[in-house]
Amino acid sequence: MSAPQKISIFGATGSIGQSTLDLVGATPDAFKVIALTAQKNVTKLADAAIQTGAQYAVIADSSQYETLNNLLVGTKTTVLCGKEGLLEVAQIEVDTVISAVVGLAGLEMTYAAIPYCRKLALANKESIVAAGEQILALATEHSTKIVPVDSEHSAIFQVFEEQNRAQLNKLILTASGGPFRCLASAEFANITVEKALKHPNWDMGAKITIDCATLANKGLELIEAALLFNVPEHQIDVIVHPESIIHSLVAYQDGSTLAQLGMPDMRTAISYALGWPYRHKTLVKPLNLIEMGKLTFEAPDLTRFPALRLARQALKNCQGQRIIFNTANEIAVENFLNHRLSFIEIPKIIEMMLEKTTPPKLNCVADVIDFDRYLRHHTQQIIQQFQF
Repeated sequence: MSAPQKISIFGATGSIGQSTLDLVGATPDAFKVIALTAQKNVTKLADAAIQTGAQYAVIADSSQYETLNNLLVGTKTTVLCGKEGLLEVAQIEVDTVISAVVGLAGLEMTYAAIPYCRKLALANKESIVAAGEQILALATEHSTKIVPVDSEHSAIFQVFEEQNRAQLNKLILTASGGPFRCLASAEFANITVEKALKHPNWDMGAKITIDCATLANKGLELIEAALLFNVPEHQIDVIVHPESIIHSLVAYQDGSTLAQLGMPDMRTAISYALGWPYRHKTLVKPLNLIEMGKLTFEAPDLTRFPALRLARQALKNCQGQRIIFNTANEIAVENFLNHRLSFIEIPKIIEMMLEKTTPPKLNCVADVIDFDRYLRHHTQQIIQQFQF
């Protein structure tokens, strides 16, 4: 019997992290949990550390260190906190790192972990959007395999024929369309946070759910696909597929279009990333096409959902514009969730920042982080100064 796979889970208390822990709990002999991290959910982090016997538990919010330490008294888990603790566990050698921190907060940890893991199971799309060039170069240097966890990129990864790259026609990303796919434009001004958090198919964290409602998430995924698979923007399409059964497709010049299908359950993509190049059994409900009855498709409406158009524009331009798109969206979504912006103002903030900001020269990840820090402050100032 092979030795258990040593894994670290960055963002263990989020939706991806919790689904990963479900899979690990179902086959405990297959995994040895080395480190778990969380931003501030100290109770969930402690529970996960106890259940898995993790060697390290790291809480990013240093004010929660004492609470976490008290919860883990009597265990063999070492408790760490803050940026220093996060970077310390990122540099522990493991077989697989699951990078599931939401937003650009996951960039430093992800980048720091690459030399110390054989496989990076990547759910933190924002890291690739902002610093794809640097991350991919480092992964190549250290022979670290990046296996995407986002369902769309996992689907492409599973059917992309590298040996037939020259015959590629296009990548086709599918989008559910979110909760407002059929809502009239005149009603967008009345969208509340509560309505936007009700995704029709997927159970995700607040930030990603709002991104799905604006289609900014699909814009981020468009950028991520271009970088991960080294495919130019004009060879990537987005189609709306409300049932979320076909997770993405790859079309070739001979007329063949290959697709990966499955129920809208992130455990499939997570399990594939954990097991790659093998497949593990999961408790995900098998797909029954007879029960489904039909699958439907339509073009995205870029007038009602301009964030997707803005993401494509940023991808065409430069790395700096990609960072602007990502950071402006993060800050705008945060303000919307806190009832300081309306739903329709999220893409307006993104567009304003893209138009008014000149990116600096970006040579390394530190430059990306510095530019992101500037953008966060500047975007917040813009939101406070303008009445939309």
